[in-house]
Amino acid sequence: MSTREHPLGISFEFFPPNTDAGREKLKGVRDTLAERRPRFFSVTYGAGGSTQARTFETVKSVRQCGIDTAPHLSCIGSDKGELRERLESFREAGITNLVALRGDLPSGMGGMGELRYANELVEFIRKETGDHFQIAVAAYPEAHPQAPSYEHDLQNFVRKMQAGADLAITQYFFSADAYFHFLERARAQGVEAPIVPGIMPISNYTKLARFSDACGADIPRWIRKQLEAYGDDSESIQAFGEEVVSNLCQRLLDGGAPGLHFYTLNQATPALRVLDNLRCDSLMHGV
Repeated sequence: MSTREHPLGISFEFFPPNTDAGREKLKGVRDTLAERRPRFFSVTYGAGGSTQARTFETVKSVRQCGIDTAPHLSCIGSDKGELRERLESFREAGITNLVALRGDLPSGMGGMGELRYANELVEFIRKETGDHFQIAVAAYPEAHPQAPSYEHDLQNFVRKMQAGADLAITQYFFSADAYFHFLERARAQGVEAPIVPGIMPISNYTKLARFSDACGADIPRWIRKQLEAYGDDSESIQAFGEEVVSNLCQRLLDGGAPGLHFYTLNQATPALRVLDNLRCDSLMHGV
C-alpha cells in the first residue's frame, strides 16, 4: 500500500550494532517498539557504505518481527555495479522500502563514485527496479549544513522528489515553524508527497549537542541554556527533554504532519515517553 493511500503513522530508526551485546539489546528494543505498530523501521548506513554488511544483517534481524524495515542506501563512494548488486540483494530478501541518500565521504576515501547526488541515486533505483521499492529521501527544514543557501538546498530537495521519491523524512529539528515553512515552500514547488518530521528525543545533552553541531540541526538558545543549567542532573534533563519534544510533536500533528519518524539511537524508552504524551489515537495505534 502506498503512502498516498494510507497515513504514515510512526516509524523508528536504528543503527547497526557492532557488538553481540548491542545486537541482543536491539532485538528487545525492536520488539518493544513493534508493539506500537509502526509503519516501518529503518536502519542507517555508514559513511561511504562503511557499515554496508551490518546494515543488511540488521535489517534482516529487525524485520523478523513482521514490521517492514528499510535499509539506508547511499551512493557516495559506490559505482553502479555495486549499487545494482545491493538492490538485487534487497529484492531477493523481500525488502520493498529504501531510504536513498547521498551519504558522506569518509576521510581517506579516494573517489565520489559514479553517482554524486541523491536525485541521481533515486533515478538509478527507478531505472533498475521500477516501482518495486518505496523510496524515502532526506529533507532539511533548516537547510543542509553544506548547502550554499536555503534556496539551493530547497531545489536539491525538489529534484530528489521529481526523480521518483515517494516520501521524505526530515533531519530532526526543534522548531515547528522551520518544518511548516519548509513544507509550505516545498508545496509551492509542486511537491505533494508526504514530508515526515524526524524527531530526536532528548535524553543526553552532551550527545545531542555533538550530533546537532555535526549535522546542522539548530538547538534553540533557550533549550540549550536550560539543558546546560541542569549540569549532570540526568533526570531533569530527561524530564525537560520529554516535555520539549512532546510539545513539538503535538504541534506538528495538530498542524497536519503525516506522521513522526523517531531517531531512537537504539533506545525505546525516550520515544515511547513522548508517544504516550500525545493526543492522537490514529497515530498511537497505527490505524
